[in-house]
Amino acid sequence: MSTLKPQPHAAAAGPSLERTLTTPLLYFFILGDVLGAGVYVLVGQVAAKAGGAVWVPLVAALLLALLTASSYAELATKYPKAGGASHYATLAFGPFVGFVAGFCMLAAGIVSVAALARGFGGDYLSAFVTLPVGAVAVAFLLLLALVNARGIRESTRANVVATLIEVGGLVTIVALGAWLLLRGDGDLGRLTRLGTPDRGAAAAVLGGSVLAYYSFVGFETSVNVAEETRDPRRSYPRALFGALATAGAVYVLVGVAASAAVPTGRLVASSGPLLEVVKAAGGVPPRLFSAVALVAVANGALLTGIMSSRLAFGMARDGLLPSALTKVLPGRRTPWVAIAATTALSMLLALTGSVATLASTLVLLLLVVFLIVNVAVLVLRRDPGSAEHFRTPTALPVLGAASCVLLATQVEAAVWWRGLVVLGAGTVLAAVAAVRRGRAAGAAGDEPGTDTAGPRTPA
Repeated sequence: MSTLKPQPHAAAAGPSLERTLTTPLLYFFILGDVLGAGVYVLVGQVAAKAGGAVWVPLVAALLLALLTASSYAELATKYPKAGGASHYATLAFGPFVGFVAGFCMLAAGIVSVAALARGFGGDYLSAFVTLPVGAVAVAFLLLLALVNARGIRESTRANVVATLIEVGGLVTIVALGAWLLLRGDGDLGRLTRLGTPDRGAAAAVLGGSVLAYYSFVGFETSVNVAEETRDPRRSYPRALFGALATAGAVYVLVGVAASAAVPTGRLVASSGPLLEVVKAAGGVPPRLFSAVALVAVANGALLTGIMSSRLAFGMARDGLLPSALTKVLPGRRTPWVAIAATTALSMLLALTGSVATLASTLVLLLLVVFLIVNVAVLVLRRDPGSAEHFRTPTALPVLGAASCVLLATQVEAAVWWRGLVVLGAGTVLAAVAAVRRGRAAGAAGDEPGTDTAGPRTPA
């Protein structure tokens, strides 16, 4: 049995990012990303799968998300570097798997930002003004890129304001739902109706949990700013679990309020189910709630854009993407080339309309990433780390990996085909990167294979 030998981390001599995030800012970063635009359409979709008891799959999805979140908490505090899942997979399995994990995250993030940009220019904005969706999307993405390049401190402070607005809108829904019940217009009986005519209770929970699970993802983006956190080993677990607990409580209360206040069929038929609660209760102008939804969309796009650019930066620093992506602004220390590249790709997707065909693969791509991360935690246990870090119980990453496989079985066949195309592209690019990396190592006089070996121990 071979012994792992410490070796300097590849990024040690590379550019670093400025540490400015405190625990509260990181908490709001994660909360704002989890409480994104999805919640404004989520309830109706989950109700279509699960029936009136919307809160049940929401609770199940929260518990499943916490399994993988515990793995991220261990890895982010053990290796607080930009790059996230790609960085961890590279350490555990080598650059080939690291590239595939990073490519899946990049694809998911870029498509997500493009979809949110189109969403921003769609129905919610049309409540105020009608403009070409493509033009709005481009202008929207340019503005987000400027905020992102301005600095992580400015971006996360803007996120705090936006998150407070988002939470305020959701709290309003809970209050309106309670008001409807108090005046006798609601039905608490719907909260126990689990299942649909074509789905039993178990199938309803599982099917609803797949949709609800997507509403909790977003926490994984936060590992890409661990390098910009002042004390990640202390701050990250507190911010992560605190934000997920807050988001879970808000989601469950919103699900209860919406389901009890509005008939299930009406929720299912509406593309803006929470707006149905506003209309049923009265007293709050629908246009005001549309404004809150726009803030939610913008905030989700900003945070996902931050993740994508930091992930590209981290992958480039690990030698998995062109080194130009590691360039940072001299004063701001933000990865401006990575920001420009990811923004340009999001614009391309937003303008070509291919977002509609790729958006449904996001959950599948993230499940692939989460499976890799949960296994990487166990592999990297052979590396004790250079400092004290959060350690999750071994059972949790095992259950987390199993949950990814379980949820993947609920993904439709058509989505699998689209996802396999993306995974195939990532595999080919990973092979190309591995060949280039091997040639560079050979030219430098390194021992063949040492750069693509299995788990290694960074200093």
